[in-house]
Amino acid sequence: SPSRREPLHNKEVPAQLIALVNCLEFEEAFQTIFQEADQWRFHCDEEDRELMRDARFLSWFAVLKISEKVDGLRPAPVPWRSCSSLQKGHPVIACGSPFGSLCPDLFINTLSRGIISNLAGEDSAVILTDARCLPGTEGGGVFVVKSTGQAHLIGVIVSPFCWKANEWIGLTLVCSVQSLFRNVLRCASLQGVLRDVWLNPGQPRLSLSTTAHEPGIGKYPTVCLVESGSVWGSGVAVTPQLVVTCRHVVNGKSTVVLKFHHKQRFLHITGDVLFATKPSSPYDLAVVQMRDSITHVVTPRMADTFNQGDSVFVVGYGGMGRRCGPSLTSGVISKAIRLKEQLVMLQSTCAVQAGASGGAVVQRDSGELLGIVSSNTRDLAVKVTYPHLNFIIPVTVFQRLLQQFHLKKNISVFQVLNATEVDVKKIWRLQE
Repeated sequence: SPSRREPLHNKEVPAQLIALVNCLEFEEAFQTIFQEADQWRFHCDEEDRELMRDARFLSWFAVLKISEKVDGLRPAPVPWRSCSSLQKGHPVIACGSPFGSLCPDLFINTLSRGIISNLAGEDSAVILTDARCLPGTEGGGVFVVKSTGQAHLIGVIVSPFCWKANEWIGLTLVCSVQSLFRNVLRCASLQGVLRDVWLNPGQPRLSLSTTAHEPGIGKYPTVCLVESGSVWGSGVAVTPQLVVTCRHVVNGKSTVVLKFHHKQRFLHITGDVLFATKPSSPYDLAVVQMRDSITHVVTPRMADTFNQGDSVFVVGYGGMGRRCGPSLTSGVISKAIRLKEQLVMLQSTCAVQAGASGGAVVQRDSGELLGIVSSNTRDLAVKVTYPHLNFIIPVTVFQRLLQQFHLKKNISVFQVLNATEVDVKKIWRLQE
């Protein structure tokens, strides 16, 4: 008879709480970014007062000491690395135990893959990743993996859920271990304990990786923040003076403010709205001209292939991007919709939040621009937003029009976007 696999059993070991430590750098960055006016929430139940109160203590961590008398327990060294050498878009793996103590034999050390979506605070104390995590993974690790396959710890999962104004943004909140360890070492009450735990002679249980700075992500198109009164979103600089964004982002205004994030600061430029599609048009597009050109713009190379399953990034000011530069989220092209052999819509699995409208969808490896984010999906009946299903206007819709405008300098070339076929309108109306 075939052999049966023995059930897995995890060993329970006693641990002693020796300290509660506040990560000051994380706390400061958290309070700056996640402001109360934006209605941030880091738990599922918006009616649970206790959970709301606990959210004020997300910067506090417990230090536990495992009994050294447990037979057969030989923890392997855990190499870690500083976040100062990491960049947005860097691949990561999250490891945790969904649902906590519920069926740990089934769920313990579950893995999820994603990228670093954003970094903020001193030494990047706050990390956001699009690696999908579930309740119970709090306290789990986030790792970068070298080409050799060795994993290095970079952060501790603080909250697997982030909600902004009742919209799930699809990102996981993480605290940098560099900042956390710094605060642990500052704690005077732990000095004697730490000497016995990881400062003893021989190989330390936690060792800082000395890996050299790894190459950053590819050159993606410059994406700016577009502000139109109380409305804001993203825009893609398609030339040193032209930005393409969404009609609903410019919000009917003739002028908008374009903010370019450069060297940790925002450069403000006034933009004139040259063209915006009519509300009856299925294509939610607008063209903005900068009054001043900027030198550090990376203009996009337009894609000419659009394959279902291709790996892509969304670059935009969703999530916390308005306060610390654009965020990146990863996914694939889930659908490419054509009408009479013409591409009219793309869909992706990248996490897209409010503020990402008008942002860039790019090929992960080449950086080529595939399209402009139009919206994510919202079920109005149950008031639920689905960030991982979103709608994209392909570059094929407006690329030729940009070329004509460059030659003729006549804004009327974009009027064709208001005269689309009825069938195109039917396709886009489904997402409205």
